[in-house]
Amino acid sequence: MEQKASYMMYTYANQLAEQHGYDIIYINNNVEEIWLEKYLNKTSSIIRISTTGFDWKNHLKKDIGIVFQKTRAMKKMLRGKDIEIHNVYISPHTPIDSWEMLKKTLIVQEKNPIKMNIYYLSGNEIVSERNRLEKNISISFNEISDEKDIDQIENEIQQYKLDLFHKVQEKQKNEESIFTYGKPFITYLLIAINTLLFLLLEFKGGSENTSTLIEFGAKLNPLIVDGEWWRLITSMFLHIGILHFVSNMLFLYYFGSLAERIYGSFRFLVVYFLAGIGGSIASFVFVANISAGASGALYGLLGAFIYFGIFHKRIFFQTIGSNILVLLGINIILGFTLPQLDVSAHFGGLIAGFIAAGIIHFPKKRNFPVQLAALIIYVVAILAVFSYGMQQNENSVSYQLMKIENYIQEEQFEEVIESATKGLQNPGDFEAILFFQRAYAYIHLNEMEPAIEDLEKSIEKLDKPEDLPEAYYNLAILYAEVGDEKAIEMIEKAYQANPSDERIEELYETITGKKIGG
Repeated sequence: MEQKASYMMYTYANQLAEQHGYDIIYINNNVEEIWLEKYLNKTSSIIRISTTGFDWKNHLKKDIGIVFQKTRAMKKMLRGKDIEIHNVYISPHTPIDSWEMLKKTLIVQEKNPIKMNIYYLSGNEIVSERNRLEKNISISFNEISDEKDIDQIENEIQQYKLDLFHKVQEKQKNEESIFTYGKPFITYLLIAINTLLFLLLEFKGGSENTSTLIEFGAKLNPLIVDGEWWRLITSMFLHIGILHFVSNMLFLYYFGSLAERIYGSFRFLVVYFLAGIGGSIASFVFVANISAGASGALYGLLGAFIYFGIFHKRIFFQTIGSNILVLLGINIILGFTLPQLDVSAHFGGLIAGFIAAGIIHFPKKRNFPVQLAALIIYVVAILAVFSYGMQQNENSVSYQLMKIENYIQEEQFEEVIESATKGLQNPGDFEAILFFQRAYAYIHLNEMEPAIEDLEKSIEKLDKPEDLPEAYYNLAILYAEVGDEKAIEMIEKAYQANPSDERIEELYETITGKKIGG
């Protein structure tokens, strides 16, 4: 009878795998236990078949509890949100005491409950229990002949074992091939390009030098607003400081090579660039400071891994899944605790990388509805977010200040007044400098009254004279020209704030009549 139970188990498992689309997820030949899974309608239907028999109901309940624990442990590797277990026992040993109460559906109450149905194929109940199983899983098993001798049964068991083993091997090979599709040529090329550009930055003035970074294409919002959109791409290849460079290159080496092996070189490159652009645009919208780095593109690789995990959930959690999620969690925490990190670029790249993976999908596979939807979402989102960023940055103080500097160099003083006035609508911490710059333009246009008024407002907004001694210096000149005695007070404050400035020293001696050092 025990050999018959083993024969039934392997026969049913073979039929489920061959005829009904079930995947083998675990085989233990020592205790004769087989687990199979089928994903349908967002539900993982698990059939666990065992030839272990129990003399008492409590022993059976203990094993049921173990099955629940095993299922919970493998939950992340299963494809469905909902899990339904069909726990099948085939054994000549029936519990002596009644186990009828275990025939009702058992449920583990949690966020996504695990449901289990128990079937005990033994003695006179083999047919009725099998019928109940067939009804619940909507499958009819082929009849098993009772006319076969022991040798025939043993041979067929061995053949079924071999067939199931080959299926497991084939599945393992298919899963391993997922990680060997491409070779990391592009990853190494990107590392080389980033390294050369970092060395060039260091040679030309330093990777932490603002003017050098701007010259080589770092992200600077006012310049992007003025048409230098290419900085959204060039900034991906520049790094600020050795620590920033080394950490990003190590990230690219480990995760870039893995992504390229999964997706192939071309798809990897598409994800890298689309994610990098997405990260740069997010930074353009939410971060006013100069920035650079491959972080947006690198976080895009994490997004591509998450996309991979949705379609290959079991492989994802058996291999890279836990590490990816832990790394993502750590970086989210660091992003909110270290202000120097460009969190917006990270999250922008992460989302863009996920969508980009949807556009290219997987090698040798097509999913046109998903790919088309992802492409539309990416294009619409990028255009919408970039347009919003343009509007936000055009109204930003930093953009107006940059325009003012350019207008002053070109001696376009009416435009200086216009930009300063626009900036003063929402000045933030730059109110004093905006009033000062507008006063400077009024002076060159020989409009002394508004110039004096703006300089007075400028010094009112200063915390201390040392922050902008030029405001006191210019106001002293204007007061002196109109014969206002407050000129002496202004030049004294200017001199106290910056005694080393020769212009201030000369005007101080002229207005006060005092010789410095005399």
